[in-house]
Amino acid sequence: METSRPYFFCGIGGSGMLPLALILKAKGATVSGSDRSADQGRTPEKFAFLREQGIALFPQDGSGIAGAQTILVASAAVEDTVPDVAAAKAAGAAMLVRAELLSQLFNAAPCSLGIAGTSGKSTTAAMTGWILADTGRDPTIMNGAVMNNFVSAEVPFASARVGGSGLFVAEVDESDGSIARYNPTVAVVNNIALDHKSMDELRALFAGFVARARHAVLNLDNDEAAALIATLPAAQTTTYSLKKKSADLVAADIAPAPHGIAFTVRDRKSGETVPVSLAVPGRHNVANALAAIAAAMAVGVPLNEAAAALARFKGVRRRMELVGEAGGVTVIDDFAHNPDKIAATLQTLHDFPGRLLILFQPHGFGPLKLMKNEFIAAFAKHLAAEDVLVMPEPVYYGGTTDRSVSSIDIVTGVVAKGRRAESFLTREECGTRLLALARPGDRIVVMGARDDTLSEFARGLLARLEG
Repeated sequence: METSRPYFFCGIGGSGMLPLALILKAKGATVSGSDRSADQGRTPEKFAFLREQGIALFPQDGSGIAGAQTILVASAAVEDTVPDVAAAKAAGAAMLVRAELLSQLFNAAPCSLGIAGTSGKSTTAAMTGWILADTGRDPTIMNGAVMNNFVSAEVPFASARVGGSGLFVAEVDESDGSIARYNPTVAVVNNIALDHKSMDELRALFAGFVARARHAVLNLDNDEAAALIATLPAAQTTTYSLKKKSADLVAADIAPAPHGIAFTVRDRKSGETVPVSLAVPGRHNVANALAAIAAAMAVGVPLNEAAAALARFKGVRRRMELVGEAGGVTVIDDFAHNPDKIAATLQTLHDFPGRLLILFQPHGFGPLKLMKNEFIAAFAKHLAAEDVLVMPEPVYYGGTTDRSVSSIDIVTGVVAKGRRAESFLTREECGTRLLALARPGDRIVVMGARDDTLSEFARGLLARLEG
């Protein structure tokens, strides 16, 4: 990475862009950017925070491109018609895809830990980074979610941490194929399931990812992740499981609680057994914790130290985050946006009594078309008979996309399978319907990704309940 030239981030407020911009700024680079959300007045506190970090913000009209010396950073989804991109091309500026820049930083680190998988990677990356930080190893962490352990009044959007050691922990994305750019020291694969690409494409991407690593951490409870074991020497893998005693790390004595979960972890190789207490709920977080422990052990953290650090882990923002309670109704904000994440959230919430009133805002028309049947199956299987699902139309801020499958198609399919579901044109109509349904003992769950205003919406529902 060079710091002599300025970087301009197109879409700087995005979950993958903001932490990368912060890391570059901390390393001494001049960083500026633009974002359509800032132009539209959405999430102003996020952009105020970026300005406080010394990052200049411009309208997304091309005016921020200073000339040929500028390096434009954009996501793979940004179209050539975006004014910043057009201005960069006209000026002869260099252009980097976000994942290309991150992989350069990641691959240059002396010891890199890549956290991958269809679900759970943000939480696992946060857990792994926290273990390393809490045990004094001073890592750099790049995450797609705000990590509560690193939040402060000065840093309310702590999705990145810049450390002084050679350890670099990063959430690695397969949805755009960019996982192929990373050469990890330690590769973690939580799970592999249908999301943005076909299963054949995903298998090839994950197989390449673990093949390039010195050590791989694999989930035996996910058939696709477990299949990768056959491609690697046994000495280069650590496996984990909630079910299979043949795994290297096994969770037992699992004891769920409404806002946490406890278990014991046994290291098959040493025979050591250690208790773990998490302040985040759900069996899926037991799996995430095992993955994080295994990754930390792979770079020298003892099992007992890793377990002790996790007792102080505070979670990540929008992962079954408790917004509050009013009138006997609890409001929860959650990032679940694909079938596996939805299933994990519903399973965890159904460990305890109370009807679920769910708003699910799809994060795009493309995922709805690709996973229509899987979305229907997940809700039909994991909604209880008394639960109610309401869905607005997907997030859409313009651009070219196939809009042939909408929320109505998902709702129709769920109703056909005997569960309660309703569709509305807008999110506001969904909120009004949820509040009309709500009664003491219910839990309202706001689900969705790629839209920071969902958290504001959840807080607004709570305020209306309080009023």
